[in-house]
Order: sequence, then structure tokens, then C-alpha cells
Amino acid sequence: MASESSFDVVSKVDRQEVDNALNQAAKEILQRYDFKGVGASITWSGEKVLMVANSSERVLAVLDVFQSKLIKRGISLKSLDTGDDEPKPSGKEYRLEGLIKEGLSTEVAKKLAKIVRDEGPKGVKTQIQGDELRVSAKSRDDLQAVIALLKGADVDAALQFVNYR
Repeated sequence: MASESSFDVVSKVDRQEVDNALNQAAKEILQRYDFKGVGASITWSGEKVLMVANSSERVLAVLDVFQSKLIKRGISLKSLDTGDDEPKPSGKEYRLEGLIKEGLSTEVAKKLAKIVRDEGPKGVKTQIQGDELRVSAKSRDDLQAVIALLKGADVDAALQFVNYR
């Protein structure tokens, strides 16, 4: 009898790459002519990324620079949660906080499990384990089909497929 094969669906971000992207964005903001004299900056604020400028348009421009640096470093923009993308006024400046999301939320894991159950091959089992989803089946071909299915799924998380056994 064949043993079961499995893989885990996770949503993880390399913090060092995010830090590098943030440092590159900060350097570009300091050097760019259109950011001179507007008090634009981007820094870590605890676990969040804080973007500051003197107008909401400039804050959104800082966000755009940061997003471009994330993309160049291979980090999905689904990992960056800025809420409603609307800078909040704070005194004479505007602020926007972004959170780097890690781990699958329970809702996203349930949604992925439902997609696999409804549209995936028969005989594939899913199991939610904390902030990851384990998918197992007897056939590796079925697992490959599930990976292809989940890559096309519209979920609000940057999915990675690890521990393929």
C-alpha cells in the first residue's frame, strides 16, 4: 500500500528582505527631488511600517516606492496590509501604517480547504494546523493538481507550498 504524500500551505515573509526593501525605499526617498522639503520618511514602528509626509499624495507616493522595492525583492504585495490605503492626518503631517502579514488566518485556511474540497481531486484531505494548512493525498499527481488549483485561487494571502513529502 502506498503511503500518503503531503505538503503545507503557509504564508510567510522573509523579514530580512522586507527590512532591505524598507531601507532601500528610505534611501530613495531621501535622494529623490520630488520628496525634498515635504518631510517624507518611512520607518519601522514596532511591527508596523510607518510612512509620513506633509500631504496625503506624498504619503501615497512613499507607499508606491516601498511597494516597488518589495516587488523587486520578490515579496508579494498581498503580505502588506495598509488598511484602507487612506493616509490619516496627524497634526501638520499625514501618516499611513502598513502591517506585514504572516501566517494564514483561520478564515483564509477555511476558504482554501473549501476550495480543495469542492474543486480538487477526490481523496485529497485538508487539515488546519495553527496558521498553516496541511494537504495530503495518496497520489502525488493529486497534490500537484491541488497546488495548481490553489495558485489560481483568489485569496488575500501570499501562499507558499512547503514540506512537500
